[in-house]
Formats: sequence, structure tokens, C-alpha cells
Amino acid sequence: MKTKIGFILCLLTSAVFAQEQAAEAPKYGWQKEMVGGLNLTQNKFDNWAQGGENSFAWQLNLNFKFVNDLEKSNWANSGKLTYGTTKTGEQEARKSIDEIKLESVYTYKLGSLANPYVAATGETQFAPGYAYSGDSKTQISAFFDPAFFRESVGIGVKPNDIIQTRAGASVKQTLASEEYPFADDPDTPDKIETTKNEIGAESVTDLNWKVAENTLLTSKLELFTTFAAFDETDVNWDNVLTTKISKYINMNFNFKLFYDKDISPKRQIKQAFAFGLTYTFL
Repeated sequence: MKTKIGFILCLLTSAVFAQEQAAEAPKYGWQKEMVGGLNLTQNKFDNWAQGGENSFAWQLNLNFKFVNDLEKSNWANSGKLTYGTTKTGEQEARKSIDEIKLESVYTYKLGSLANPYVAATGETQFAPGYAYSGDSKTQISAFFDPAFFRESVGIGVKPNDIIQTRAGASVKQTLASEEYPFADDPDTPDKIETTKNEIGAESVTDLNWKVAENTLLTSKLELFTTFAAFDETDVNWDNVLTTKISKYINMNFNFKLFYDKDISPKRQIKQAFAFGLTYTFL
């Protein structure tokens, strides 16, 4: 009888241990996520004593992430597509936000905190951009004009699920047309270059922090320094604070700081607050 009881206890212990092992086993394979959002804002006035101007704004966002996590490697692909316009009074609709950004990072797992990686990123816009002065406008950019690409290799560190960073050697390309000379070399005034290549070092830090049960802060800080000018560092810092109101409604605040001396001697800042619909496709 004691032998049977001992045998049963062994079976139960083995089953519990097997369940614990199965629960702790990492889930390998593809992890897919795609979230879209539409934000609308309208103001309309009719004989309003305090004054005001009719306005209508819309913004469409699509963010996706496809990650293939295996025992010895991780291949993470992500993208951000954003476009929106604003119309105020009798003015024609003007672009308020416009961004295409894609990133692919392949990491080889050494079983340690630091792991080697290779990465590629690309960034451009959908529609032409204009500078406005009174009733006139001047086109200053277009689709794929400019376009920025960066390839890199180095070491990545991911101490936890909230933050990860990587640093290494990098090559950056700037593509533009002769009409919008973002890639032009000022040292060759008799020629307008349409391609510029820079070799340097990059650092990319990603933060994904769940501030509260329904609030998420995502931040990406990208730094690039060309070996030809160590005192000039390109900065691209994108922050989004998202609060989920319900299953299909959320609000988010976006703050982006951008600096590239070849484009503008001053830093560029963009802020946007949006409230609208969101839908998870995957």
C-alpha cells in the first residue's frame, strides 16, 4: 500500500514539475502586432460673439511589429506610418504630420546580457511639404525627397522588458533631388549632389514602459555621429504617451525632437495631441 501511495505521489510530483517547466518554457516563433488609429477634430462657428475660425483636422496612424524570436536569434521588424492634414478657415488643407519609418534588427543570442546585432532603418514621407508665407507657398520636400537610410553593426543590451539599447558602427545615406538639395555638399558650389554617404557610430535606445494599467510610454532615442565631425551628432528622439480610454478609444501625446545640421542649424520640435479611434488588426 505504501509503495502504491509513493508511486502516486511521484506521478503527481512529476506532473506538477512538468507543468511548471512548460509554463516557464519560452515561446518561440513569430509574434505579430498591428495597430491603427484615426483621430478627428472639428470646430465650427456661426454668429459666435466671442469669435473663432472653423477648422477640421484628421490624422491616420498605423504601427506594426513582426518579431521572430528563436532560441539563438531574434529578428525584429517594426514600422510607423503617419499622415494627417489640418484645414483652418478659408485656407486650403495643410499637412500637419507625415512620416514613414521602417526598422529591421537581427540579433544573435550569445546567452549573455550583450549580444551582437545588424540593423537597417529607413525614413521618409508620403506627400510634398511646403513653407507658407502669407497667401503663397513654396514646396520644400516631396515623397522620398529626402530619404534617410542607416545600416549598422554592433552590440545590443537588453537588461529587461522595459528598456533596450544598442551601439555600433554605422553607415548613413541621405537621398534627395537637385531641386531640394538635402544631400548637397556646400564645399562644391558648382555641383549639387543628390546622394550623401556618412560613416560613423550610432546609438539607439528603446523604452517601453507601462506607466499605469491603461497608459503606455514608448520612447526611441537615436544618435548618429559621423567620423568626419565628432562634434556634430544627429539626434532623433521620438516619444509617445498613449492612454487607453476604452477598447476602441484612446488619446496620445507625441513629442519629437530632431536635429541634423545638414538640414537645419537649429533643432526641430514637433508636438501633437490626438484623441480618437484605435483598432488592433493583429
